[in-house]
Amino acid sequence: MTSITSRLHEHIDALPPRAPDPKASAPARRVLGIATAVSVVTLLVSMVALAVDGQEIGGEPAWIKPTKFAIAITLYLLTLRWMLRAVHGHRRTLIVLASVIVLALAIEVVWIDVQVVRGTTSHFNTGAPFDAAAYAAGGVSVSAVFIATIVIAVLALRTRGLDLGVAAGIRWGLGLCVVGMVEAVSMLGNGATSTTTGAHTVGALDGGAGMPFTDWSLHHGDLRIAHFVGLHMIQVLPVLAWVFLRCTRLDERTRRDLLRVAGGAAVVLVGLLWWQAERGQALLEPDASTVAAAMALVAAVGVGAAVVLRRPRTD
Repeated sequence: MTSITSRLHEHIDALPPRAPDPKASAPARRVLGIATAVSVVTLLVSMVALAVDGQEIGGEPAWIKPTKFAIAITLYLLTLRWMLRAVHGHRRTLIVLASVIVLALAIEVVWIDVQVVRGTTSHFNTGAPFDAAAYAAGGVSVSAVFIATIVIAVLALRTRGLDLGVAAGIRWGLGLCVVGMVEAVSMLGNGATSTTTGAHTVGALDGGAGMPFTDWSLHHGDLRIAHFVGLHMIQVLPVLAWVFLRCTRLDERTRRDLLRVAGGAAVVLVGLLWWQAERGQALLEPDASTVAAAMALVAAVGVGAAVVLRRPRTD
């Protein structure tokens, strides 16, 4: 397992960008690298448990949530480790940020897994004193990750000397990740009962018919969708920036502006998915207003990209 994660880190380290002084982020990246290896182990354990444990919680396999969170956390740690090479910050500041994120995510994983072992839900569960305390601890850990991500985003905004396209991908990716975290606040208080403080389904109780693996509601609004899209733009937009850098001959300014179009579209997309869910509407059952808004977004992206590409290029 160590050799696999080591080779993965080596491949990621070979990718752009690289800060003028990558040594400043080396200790923080080492912390994130170790955490990534541990996260991969937890992912494998969750996958094995998913395969052998037939119990269900809330209408879905008990270990599906730990598996999904392990995937998301592993990707987040890998992405952040790569990004820190391009972030200018004091060595100690970066170590503190990395350590806070790792500790907070560890609390999140332990909380979710313990609740699965206990045979009950984790999120929004305040039915018993232990459940309420565990949920509160999870809330504190998520808040710590949120604040640390904002700080890293600010450091990325202050960084100079990077390729403009890659820098845009990193900045917009971090910004959308923060937006995705903010969207999750809408779940608090939604559908609250005497034993819960929120829910992700709008228009019905959590646990109804859902899409494979994601479990997003097939017939009602689901606030997790916009949350998911926003969070994972931290991977999508930097990868898009890398593709533009490696696979096109576009200049920095053009690539930067295309990433701005993509980033702005991603913000609108998160808002659109949020709006759709808040109206109790399933992702695959959009009404005419949602379809019209989606078509307008596609058209706007096309126009924006065309304007950028038709502009005289600079060498």
